[in-house]
Amino acid sequence: MADESNAGPVAAAVATDTEVKAPTAKKQRSPRPQKAASEPAQAKTPAAKRRGYSDEEKSERLKLIATQVSEGNTLKDAIKSAGISEQTYYHWKGAAKPVEQKGTKSTKPLPAGDELADLVQLEEENQRLRKRLAEKLRAENAELRKRLGLD
Repeated sequence: MADESNAGPVAAAVATDTEVKAPTAKKQRSPRPQKAASEPAQAKTPAAKRRGYSDEEKSERLKLIATQVSEGNTLKDAIKSAGISEQTYYHWKGAAKPVEQKGTKSTKPLPAGDELADLVQLEEENQRLRKRLAEKLRAENAELRKRLGLD
């Protein structure tokens, strides 16, 4: 076991170090300059502005990506070579879809009355198409029986 009485000179040195370090006053910082309230919000430099793409540039890049993918490149590589992010690509691609395609598949739920009306309309169309198919099959069947002489 170590003798605890042997730690005398070390304890004295630690005590003198704490006495030497007297508390110093904190440095005072100068106050921040006030921002001018009348300064316009568009004080950014032109280099800091975000660059937007025109519709022609968007369509050109989408076509470039499509041709690269058809040539066998991966979609990620084609998007990277076009110089845009994947999120931007999918955003542009979704915006480029024709309006009538967007209208056919709506993500918001329809009111119950509209759903019921659509269902009734689809069932009527289904019934009409089944009747046309049955008439066509009967006509083909009759024609085949005549050719085979089974009638």
